[in-house]
Amino acid sequence: MRLAPLAAAVLLSVAACAPSSPSTTSPAQAKVTLSVWGWGPEENYDKMFAEYEKLNPGVDVDARSFTTATEYDTILATGLAGDSGPDLAWLRAGAKLQPLVEAGRLLPLETADVPGLKDYDDGVLRAAKGDKDGKVYGVPFAVQTLQVIYNKKLFADNGITPPQTWADMIAAAEKLKAANIVPFAFGGKDDWMLPVVASIFGTAHWGGDAFLDAVKAKKKKFTDPAFVEGIDQLNKLKPYFPDDVAGVSYTDAQILFSSGRAAMFPGGLWELNFFGENAKDIELGVFTPPAPKGQGLMPGFTDGSYGISAKTKHKAEALKFAAWLASKDYGRLYTETLRTFSAVPGVKPTDALLNEVATTFDQHGATYFMNEFSYGNPSSQTVFSKSLQEMLLDRITAQEAAAQLDKSVSTWL
Repeated sequence: MRLAPLAAAVLLSVAACAPSSPSTTSPAQAKVTLSVWGWGPEENYDKMFAEYEKLNPGVDVDARSFTTATEYDTILATGLAGDSGPDLAWLRAGAKLQPLVEAGRLLPLETADVPGLKDYDDGVLRAAKGDKDGKVYGVPFAVQTLQVIYNKKLFADNGITPPQTWADMIAAAEKLKAANIVPFAFGGKDDWMLPVVASIFGTAHWGGDAFLDAVKAKKKKFTDPAFVEGIDQLNKLKPYFPDDVAGVSYTDAQILFSSGRAAMFPGGLWELNFFGENAKDIELGVFTPPAPKGQGLMPGFTDGSYGISAKTKHKAEALKFAAWLASKDYGRLYTETLRTFSAVPGVKPTDALLNEVATTFDQHGATYFMNEFSYGNPSSQTVFSKSLQEMLLDRITAQEAAAQLDKSVSTWL
């Protein structure tokens, strides 16, 4: 099995005919190729899907990874609309899933075909459902958490421990800056990261899920002072970000941290695997930013699902593969290979750092707000990402950025 940019194909062996008996043929031996599209690292899926092929020698899983994740939605929509799309694909969660559902591009999944779906938490499964029909269209593959990743050696060398209070965190940042170390590796050039980082530092300020529920019930707005205060933390932390933060790319920020020039990286759990591969000499730690008052909160979200194309020519094989993707066997492979949380229920990580994150998320988890409020055209996520970028450039205030989000949400909520 290999990962290659090819759509699904069926390979048929040539029937062998005996010269003395032209009418006698051996049964055709067919090997089905299931194509899978996604945006993850190819070598990891090569390793994981090879395990399925061992169990199912008649199936070749041929996955294609699109490294430009920002273009993936358009590529997938085009592929599924035509005849050159995949059999299975990574699907976005929530709002970004709905256009494919409403266009009839995906096969609804039933527990009779994918038994593992019945064990998923409703909150996790919701991200793979159609908003209007309530049907399940994908097997959720990951739960991501958002936190600060830090370099343990840089902390120890500078006499710093994970902060217990907001004042501790600011004092640590001051100490690192005085030592010519960038406190937080973060860039605002790729605006999709801005709501992520705003959530890491702001969720506890606006009150986590209770605030989001109040917005959904139209009892509060995003112009609420608590939300404005939460996103304004990006402004207050600017002295501890790289210079010209709005011009620093996501990749630049990763390099700053992996090279040891920055001590902390606010980001998703997926970064553990990246830094584990690209900064092998750095011992990683994680912490949730403390709140100025009360307990800090760790945001999290369901990070997409595996769906089946409505046009697949290998429906039975695709459903069988989907059933395996919902199994604990795959969940364990996913967790151990990618060093992140599988969405498969009952899978416990063996990695010590993942266990630490899991414990914190269980005790102090919250919903990543943008996944709940990303509908609209343009999406509220797109609008707010641009607003936060403008805020970092000092062109608008936190109050104005919040107002732009609220105006966008009001068009569809």
